[in-house]
Amino acid sequence: MGMTTPPRTLAEALRARDDESLAALLHARPDLLTPVPSDITQLATRAGTRASVVRALEHLDRFALQTAEALAVAPDPAPYETLLGLLTGDGRDDGEHRDDAGATIADALPAALGTLREQALVWGEDDRLRLVRIARELLAPSPQHPSPTGLGPTVAEATAGMSPGRLQDILAAAGLPATHDPVSAVTSLSALFTDRARMGELLDTAPAEALSVLDRLVWGPPYGEVTPNPTPPVKWLRDRGLLLPVSTRTVVLPREAALHLRAGRAHRVPEPWPPAVEAVANRDPQAVDSAAAGQAFLAVTTVEELLKSWNDGGPAILRAGGLSVRELKKTAATLDVSEPVAAFWVELAYAAGLLASDGEADERYAPTPAYDDWAELPAQDRWVRLATAWLAATRTAGLAGGQDAKGRALSALGPDLDRSAAPEVRHRVLALLAALEPGTAPDPETLLARLRWERPLRGASASTGGTADLRSRIALWTLSESELLGITGRGALAAHTRALLDSGPAEAATLLAPLIPEPLDHILLQADLTAVAPGPLERPLADMLSALADIESKGGATVYRFTPGSVRRALDTGQSAADLHAFLTAHSRTPVPQPLSYLIDDVARRHGHLRIGAASSYVRCDDEAVLNEILVDKRSAALRLRRLAPTALAAQVDPASLLEGLREMGYAPAAESAEGDVLITRSGARRTPPRTPPAPVPEGPPVPDATLLGAAVRAIRAGDTAATVVRKDPADAPAAPAGSLTRTTSAETLATVQAAVMTGSALWIGYVNADGAASQRVIAPVRVEGGFVTAYDHTADEVRTYPLHRITSVAELADDAAR
Repeated sequence: MGMTTPPRTLAEALRARDDESLAALLHARPDLLTPVPSDITQLATRAGTRASVVRALEHLDRFALQTAEALAVAPDPAPYETLLGLLTGDGRDDGEHRDDAGATIADALPAALGTLREQALVWGEDDRLRLVRIARELLAPSPQHPSPTGLGPTVAEATAGMSPGRLQDILAAAGLPATHDPVSAVTSLSALFTDRARMGELLDTAPAEALSVLDRLVWGPPYGEVTPNPTPPVKWLRDRGLLLPVSTRTVVLPREAALHLRAGRAHRVPEPWPPAVEAVANRDPQAVDSAAAGQAFLAVTTVEELLKSWNDGGPAILRAGGLSVRELKKTAATLDVSEPVAAFWVELAYAAGLLASDGEADERYAPTPAYDDWAELPAQDRWVRLATAWLAATRTAGLAGGQDAKGRALSALGPDLDRSAAPEVRHRVLALLAALEPGTAPDPETLLARLRWERPLRGASASTGGTADLRSRIALWTLSESELLGITGRGALAAHTRALLDSGPAEAATLLAPLIPEPLDHILLQADLTAVAPGPLERPLADMLSALADIESKGGATVYRFTPGSVRRALDTGQSAADLHAFLTAHSRTPVPQPLSYLIDDVARRHGHLRIGAASSYVRCDDEAVLNEILVDKRSAALRLRRLAPTALAAQVDPASLLEGLREMGYAPAAESAEGDVLITRSGARRTPPRTPPAPVPEGPPVPDATLLGAAVRAIRAGDTAATVVRKDPADAPAAPAGSLTRTTSAETLATVQAAVMTGSALWIGYVNADGAASQRVIAPVRVEGGFVTAYDHTADEVRTYPLHRITSVAELADDAAR
């Protein structure tokens, strides 16, 4: 009584866990929940599959992985002391590896082992630790898959198939007694290599060159090539079994000998503690917040400028999807940024749902209707939406311009930029920044070292088009993108970003709002046909000014330049010269310069003098001299004009081309409708149909919440009870084996259920639902009437009603199991 039998299988070890421990396993390995296992045995089977074990190993930190690697080269099963010795060496924990608080490897091992146990990668008591078989196969050494520890096979594995005569020669050369039993010979040689004193005596007789050979193999890889006539040092090692043949040209240093040379340590450098993220600068937190807020506002205005430039229809979409290199260069020139930065802004607008394909036959990118709603929000709310979209996006702008595994170019907005690891890496980088003191800018190298320690197996990926660690590349892109977006300021995490991560968007917007400058309602006109906006402008003023003038330079103040083309653009929107004069007078803090007034009047006088319509297209003008001037101009040859009447010309190009051609010749024509009315150009008219933002590509199954975990654990427990308890036949027959359930008649089913209602006992039933799916359930019947049984279903943890005709079999649980 009170004694427990050590588990013999992983299923037994899982069955002995409490509900909280099972929930922790399912939370750490959510792939085990798809679908919910029917019982503990199925859960253990699924936890031992190759795909699931690989996914679990990829989420281990460096020391937990080193612990698993040590178990993979330890005897199976291995006691705790053996595992500790492989991590600390023969001298046990000498304190060489300590953290800042003085803790040692011996202090760190229980937590690492606890992680492996929680994730069902290791099971068994401390005196019999077992690594699951698939994990051992993945981490144990083999010629095709060298061990991460750099250790080779054991003597027994390396000598498998070796002739007895060869074994006898090795024993004799090593000074061991001869034996005709191959098993005894292998045991004797293994014992020599694991005996510190005798192994030391043997190596004392080795030539110096032989020891040099061992030094090159001891930390791996343990394999080496030899010639048919090896050198004397290699021959000395081979004769004594310190190098064992794998093939005619390959030898290996056996594991036992390597561990002696390593002083018993499985890893050259155990890493029980995560490396610290070091600081490169400590800045004033207020300066950090101000810099980040300024960059956040610039991010908002940059995205707005990008989408305004695509208001009338953006660039065409490549046949394979995405932007062409030429269009990306044009976008970069428009935004006055480099091409990689332009790719980031384009991808950010796309991730936020502000940009999409218009779906037309001639497919182009254009703003979505959501852009108009976004543009009406305050600047801080617009930034929060951009930042939130960036944090969750799996699209990785840094890949644009590279190549995929097949050498094909990766384009911005293309279909191959999703990397499921991106959101997790971004959040982890920001979490590490948040752990630093406010105003602290981290050293990128130490940040990358920390990330590699946390996920050492999430390494190189061929899909990135290179051999670099994908997580490291995403982390570096995260740092640069954070600075562009205003997540960080001068390299340090801003206060509004901390609020976004901890408290949500509302708190972040509240902290950011006071740091963003208030929009201005005025500009400063200058005599050189320029206007200066000393800060951000109110939206109506900014929209009108962007139509009336071209942006010449940006910065703390924006400089606009008025040109004949920009004035004509404003007139095309339906404004008159009087409207433009009134607008400038109302919003300028300085008098309207006379040259600007003359420019507006001059362009307005000529605007609409020529009229363009569709014949294929035509030009009409009341002034015959103007038409004559156009006809004799050599630049009009491409338009293929001919006179239809004294005041009309016909062209063999479409109206849009004719309109653009005459403007390039210096005229200011206006388009007209079929009724002869001037067509007014309205900005922002080109929109896509309603679009949803691109959904992030998940990395594996989603992490289940507490409700789902609780329901899954109850279902697994109930299914396990049904599969393992002993049941009794309805007619008091001898108990049947666990897991068996024979079919019962309708009368037997009804009688057994009615008896269970009276006695309050639990039943094990076989049930077929309306879709024909069969299952087994443990129920406690409450009421039987009208051909239905109402019962508490232990599997679903709720009261349900079952038609009696769908119950195929029923059995009463044995008394001890029912209790």
